[in-house]
This record gives sequence, structure tokens and C-alpha cells, in this order.
Amino acid sequence: MKIAILLILAVSLNAVSTDLNRQAQKHVDALMKTNWGQTILQLAELHAHTGGVLQDLVGAIEEMIQQMQDELDEVEYNYGVRTNEHNSLSLQYTQEVQDADIDIQRSADTLENLLYPRREQLKAKIQQLIDYQEFNRKTVDEETLIREQEHEAFEAQIAEFNDAVGATDDALNLLSTLTNPSLVQIQKFQNNLRKIEARIKPHSQHQTLIKALITLASEQNFSDQGIIKQIVDKLNEFRNAVVDAINAATAQEAQDVQDYEDRIEQLDAEYAEFQRQITKITIDLNATQEKIEQFLSFQAQRQSDRNTAQALLDLENEQFADDTQIYTDLKNKLIRDIQVTEEAFSLVKSVDFSKIKV
Repeated sequence: MKIAILLILAVSLNAVSTDLNRQAQKHVDALMKTNWGQTILQLAELHAHTGGVLQDLVGAIEEMIQQMQDELDEVEYNYGVRTNEHNSLSLQYTQEVQDADIDIQRSADTLENLLYPRREQLKAKIQQLIDYQEFNRKTVDEETLIREQEHEAFEAQIAEFNDAVGATDDALNLLSTLTNPSLVQIQKFQNNLRKIEARIKPHSQHQTLIKALITLASEQNFSDQGIIKQIVDKLNEFRNAVVDAINAATAQEAQDVQDYEDRIEQLDAEYAEFQRQITKITIDLNATQEKIEQFLSFQAQRQSDRNTAQALLDLENEQFADDTQIYTDLKNKLIRDIQVTEEAFSLVKSVDFSKIKV
């Protein structure tokens, strides 16, 4: 468009009548090395040879200089707007990257210093309670086994006592029939005493009494009723002692059963308490695990946000670098064109182009 304007004006310009001096020729030669300077000087020469009006060319060049200056101002303004936009975007993306870094680091700190340790503590506590429960059940089994063994021993002891009482009753019944006992009856009575002795444990407190009765019975022919009465009294004393022992053993068994049941009830209560704590801690553990997953999800999202912001920042920097290069090239070109045009403008006004070589 600039060349078209010059061509339209070229037909009305007059030739410059003054001769160029050497310095002017040097300027002409220098300007001819530039595309824009060559174009202007050739137009000036054309005006000179065609008789165009010089002032028209001068006016066209002035207008051209102003247009290029306006274009340079617009380029400067647009680049200023773009720079402000770049600074704003760069600050925004940089802030987003920094915010994401802070969130990621805080999440990592919370996970490493709080949630992960808490999860391990809760797991350890649950395992400890499970161990307590296993020991509790083992204790129940041991207590039950001991109780079964004690009950078996009690039943065996009661059976021995009952056999002893039965043998004692047999002996008492036999003594009640002895008036002039035969040798066979005496031997039968002595055998009953030995049977009683066999039913009484060696460490029993009644063992001495039974041995004494056996000794006494072996020395008697049971013709003396006074001796028989003594033996009957001792047997009754023995029988009552055995019955008392049965009652004491039965009472002790009842107490042992009650103690066992109380102990099992206590162990069951402890087991239930352990289970209650496990349930409670498991709820806390699940909540902690859910919190961990939330933090990991948040951390992943913020990492994605950071990557996006960093990519946008890198892209913006690259685009701004390209825009800056375009601006710089265009600005330098306009400045050179203005400088060349102004130098050519100065020559057009002062040089007779009809008398110089372009």
C-alpha cells in the first residue's frame, strides 16, 4: 500500500534541480543498499525525470513516516498489553504451582507423621487385644480342664467313701448278729474291715483307726460283748467321720463349681470387653484408613493440578518468548524503516535526482 501511494504521487512530482555533492552521493549509495531506501530513491528519481511535483512526494513520505510511527506505537502498545497479560498469567500459574506444592507437602506430612503412624498403632492395638482374647480362651480351656479333673477326683473320692460306708454298714450288720460267732463269721468280719481299709486312702486320717480295729478284731473271738460294743462304737465313729467327709467333699465341690463358674463368667466378661474394644478400634481404624485414602486422592488431584499449572506456565512462557521475538523483530524493522525513510526524506528535499545516479 505504501508503494502504491508513492506510485500514484510519482506522476505529479518535479525533478530536483540541485546537484548532489559527494556526501549526498554517499548517502544515496548507502540508502540504495536497503530495500525501503532503494524504493524511495527510485521514486524520487522517477519524479525527477517525469517532471512530477516534488512537494507531493515529500508529503507522501511524511505521511508514510507517520504511518510507520503509528504502527510502531501500536506494536509497542500491543506488546505492553501482551506483557501485562503474560505477567498476570505467569503470576497466576506460578501461584497455582506453589499452592499445589504446599498442599502436596502438607498432605505428605499429615500422612507420614499422623495418619500412617496412627493406623499402625491401631493395628498393633487390635492385634494385642486379639492376643489377649486367645490367652483368655486358653485360660478358659485350662480352667475347664482343671475343673473336670477336680470333678473326676471328687466323684472317685465319693465313690470310695460310699464303698467305705457300705463296707462299714456290712460290718455293723454282721456284728449285730454275732453272739457265739463261728470262725467263718469272724473271718468274714475281718475281711470287711480289710475291705474298708482298701477303700480308705493311705494318707487318710481314718487309716489309723481302721488299722487299730483290724488289729483288735484279729485278737478277739468276739465272745466278749464289751469288746464287740467297743468295735461297734469305733465303727460308728468311723462311719460318721466318713459321712462328714462326704458332706465336706460335696460342699467343697459345690464351692469349687461356683468358683469355676465365677471365674468363667469373669473370663467371658473380659473376652467381651476385649471384643468391644476391638470393635471400637476397628471403627477408628476404618475411619483412619478412609482418611488416608481421602488424603491420597487429594494429593493425587493436587499433583494433577500442579502438572496442569506447570504445563500452562511453560506454554505461556514459550508463547511469550515467541511473541517477544516477533515484537522485537517487527519493532527493529519499523525503527530501521523509519530511520531509512527519514534519511531518504532528507535527501529528497535536498538533492536533484535528475542529476545523480540512483
